[in-house]
Amino acid sequence: MLVLREEVTHYKRVTQTARKQRTNGTWAGNMLGLAAAKSQGISDVGTVSQYRHLVELGVPSDERPFRLAERTFYRLLSRDEDSKLLFEFEKAGKGNEELASWARDFLREGAAAALAHAGHVDDPRVRGAAHRIASGVSGFLRSELSEKPLIRKGSRTILHPGAYPPTLFSVAIIAYMPNLRRERAGFVERLGHFLSQPMTKRTWVVALGRKTVKPTFHFLGDPLRADSAGNPKDLPFALHWIELLARMGALNESPTAVRILGRLLRDCDDDGVWSPKNLRGFPKSPSKLADFAFPLECDEKDADSRRVDVTFRLALIAKLAGWELEFV
Repeated sequence: MLVLREEVTHYKRVTQTARKQRTNGTWAGNMLGLAAAKSQGISDVGTVSQYRHLVELGVPSDERPFRLAERTFYRLLSRDEDSKLLFEFEKAGKGNEELASWARDFLREGAAAALAHAGHVDDPRVRGAAHRIASGVSGFLRSELSEKPLIRKGSRTILHPGAYPPTLFSVAIIAYMPNLRRERAGFVERLGHFLSQPMTKRTWVVALGRKTVKPTFHFLGDPLRADSAGNPKDLPFALHWIELLARMGALNESPTAVRILGRLLRDCDDDGVWSPKNLRGFPKSPSKLADFAFPLECDEKDADSRRVDVTFRLALIAKLAGWELEFV
């Protein structure tokens, strides 16, 4: 085990990620950034994604990068009102209490998702935050707003101020917390049904005072997209989303997920290795929503490396779905 630990902690991607962490436990001084965005003052991928990347790489939970980041995550869960804890939303939140309040809640979702992903599912702080978030989403799903969550305001389509739709973070929290799913079985069933519905094609924003926020992480239905043959438009995100659905026991609720999974499995060879025809480049993610989980393999130029991440993820999904695996 010591040898394995040594290999993991010295893996190239692990050391590269750890070196970027600041002494305050954050990466690039922001929480939710998916990539550099000068307009938002974001210089690189944020803390939640970098932390979750280390989780995916199998870094032991007691390593220093985790300990540093978790101090900030737990401060967020404690509802600390320090304006510095707004991170990338601090500037926009000045003089806009509506945006600041929304940002604090949203950052707590990101922090709770990261901690749940890392296995801190029995920590009372994580459980408390998870139940509050689940209650908010559950209230939305039970309300009439779940059917008509969007309204017009001037020339824009905005999310109804009273709507609290699921996000990638809230879904991840439910997926990684089996006890929470058992305690809220009815809610999980409603959530799975909601996420199987076609998502609106209308462009909309979240209006917060005089500011608007693009709903990058918010979902008003099924976020998966695929062509007529079942090929996903965003393979890394599709794999992550299907994994979350499998963890929730909601995989069969989503026709798109089933179709994409069927396509990916048909592209596997007799040994179960994902081997699609004409795979010349490494699959990229337009949304970058799941870049923390894909790829995990370093050598993107090697043909075998292009296959290993997808093959691993398909095997994990199969195991989570309860399928019987045959090893040849």
